[in-house]
Parts: sequence; C-alpha cells; structure tokens
Amino acid sequence: MKRTTAFLTQLEIAERVLARSDERLRVLIKRYRPCQISPHNRYFETLIRAVISQQLSTKVADTIYGRFRGLYAPARFPKPEQILETADEVLRGTGMSNAKVSFVKDLVVKTGDGTIRFNRLSRMSDEQIIEMFTQVKGIGVWTVQMFLIFSLGRLNVLPSADLGIRKAIQITYGLDKLPGTQEIEKIADEYHWRPYCSVASWFLWRSLQKNE
Repeated sequence: MKRTTAFLTQLEIAERVLARSDERLRVLIKRYRPCQISPHNRYFETLIRAVISQQLSTKVADTIYGRFRGLYAPARFPKPEQILETADEVLRGTGMSNAKVSFVKDLVVKTGDGTIRFNRLSRMSDEQIIEMFTQVKGIGVWTVQMFLIFSLGRLNVLPSADLGIRKAIQITYGLDKLPGTQEIEKIADEYHWRPYCSVASWFLWRSLQKNE
C-alpha cells in the first residue's frame, strides 16, 4: 500500500477517532498532526537496512549502510544474488560485525529459497508476517513491528516493548515509572486505541522528538 488518497483518509479517520476517545492523545494529535506514516514497497531494502542498523547510533548506522551501498551500482539497490556473491570479508570491510554479515546473508538466502515471500504480504495478517520474518537470524519482533507500521502501513500495531513508546506514555499519562507491556496494553484498551494503535504510537514517538 502506498500513501494514496484512501490511506490518507484512513489516517484522518484514525486521528479523529483517537482524539475523541483519549483526551491526552488529543493534545498530541492537535499539536503534531497530520500523521506521517508513509507505506512503500522497498521491502527487501528496508529489512537489509534494519539488520545493518541494529544496536547502532543513527550516525554510525548511516555510515555503514552508505559503505554497503557503495559496494554496488549506486542507482539501484543490489539484488539478493549480488549480496550473496559478495565475500564476507568485503561486507565486514563496511564496518559490519561478523554477526551482522551472517544476518544479512541469512535474509538473502531465505528470500531466495521462498522462506520470505514479499509477494504475499498483502494477504497475510500481522501475526503471520511476524512469524515469517522472525525466521531470519537477527530479525526480532520489534523490527517486524516497525516494518508493519512504516513499510506496510498497518494501522493497528502496538510496539509495547519499544523504549520510546514507554517513555512517551510515561510522560503523557503522568506515570511514576516506565510502563511495562501489560500496562501499555491496558492503556490502549482503556482509551480505545484499537484499531489505530500504529497512529497512536506515531504521535507518541513524535512527542518525544519535539521534546529533544
């Protein structure tokens, strides 16, 4: 799904519904609207970059990713077979750890052998997509949740283990400590975020960015 008129309409509806049901979220929506979730179809590229960037600062991740892209024709993202044919030591030369190289290669292999089926994503549930992608070494639930929200535009994803979401909820709802997963799920139920948890999450993340 791309950022079509229909998708934009869905985001507008989500903002109205959330603003009516949650007065604290309403303040964030009024301040930071419109929601900028922008789905795209660069699925393979997105997952490769996610694996490379894990547990790194943005600056370091961007540097390593830039070196990775520099190994191939700059105008197009490399095909899986090109990455598979690249020697491990060459990939490590970009700054990737041995583990990251093995994760990237595992994603490439599973894309080629049919474990990962990008052409089926539109017909799969969130849970099925999480199950499929977490078969790849180095890809966990959080990574797939980010993919669901920002690549596929799935609107009812609640990344309750995300530190940013936890911090934003603590600030927004005046909690004494960082909430855990169960408490976040309870807040989502109490304030009727579903079926728009992704949109609620976007505004919570946005509130932290503004405060930095």
